[in-house]
Amino acid sequence: MDELRAGLQDSDGAAPPDRERAGIQSVEVGFALLDVLAAAAGPLMLRDLAAAADMSAAKAHRYLVSFQRLGLVLQDAATTRYDLGPAALRLGLASLSRLDAVQMGRERLPALLEQVGHTLALAVWGNHGPTIVHWQESPLASPVNLRLGDVMPLLTSATGRCFAAHLTPGRALHMIEAMIQDELRRLQAIPHAQCREDLPTTMEQVQALFLEVRQRGMARVVDTLLPGVVGFCAPVFDSDRRMIIGVVALGSAATFDARWGGAVEAPLRAMAQRLSGDLGYTPR
Repeated sequence: MDELRAGLQDSDGAAPPDRERAGIQSVEVGFALLDVLAAAAGPLMLRDLAAAADMSAAKAHRYLVSFQRLGLVLQDAATTRYDLGPAALRLGLASLSRLDAVQMGRERLPALLEQVGHTLALAVWGNHGPTIVHWQESPLASPVNLRLGDVMPLLTSATGRCFAAHLTPGRALHMIEAMIQDELRRLQAIPHAQCREDLPTTMEQVQALFLEVRQRGMARVVDTLLPGVVGFCAPVFDSDRRMIIGVVALGSAATFDARWGGAVEAPLRAMAQRLSGDLGYTPR
């Protein structure tokens, strides 16, 4: 009777749970070679490729022969080194074309919100600058007076500083330079701005500020854009090394951990780095 039930389950297409989980081990083992090639700086010799994948050269060679037939791997006839092939490129491009970076970011915000306990947002570079496109407010934190569609200033917001520090040469530089000059004039007209090291009032200070953002890998503001509010922004990069999203955390200075490496900054940075990796970004 048990055998009959098992047969009926197989006949309607529903495989037993254990069979579904079993998978094909040889595929998983072979993938280690492709993973090593993807992470390598260039083509690899067989011995180096096998060692990095933790298998013997003979075993690695058998997999590589099959991968070559499928176009996943190429071998240079002159150097005998192996590299990823055209089929691997097609798979990668197809995967990238299906990625929705903002949607992927939105799906990860609830888990991040549980970790940091403060309001989170996503920003992208819009027609007028860094623009808030998604907002997730913490029910336990003080409300922050920002809305969807708000464009963040480049010098007094963590979001603006992060985008401005990572802008690529083709991104409307004349508009950006004009925006920075306008903001500088406003800051120069504020008496207390001259006394604060974190508020630039010259182009030299602006360049130093952006350099610090790039060196730290994130931007932070304390009581600059909004009184009594702290903000962090972590950059998310795509496979072309362009910053495409800013992941933002905001909160009251009374309860928000403003420390580098603290309870807000560290999880925010980790989430942005994981998302960048999932979008195909690889650090230099």
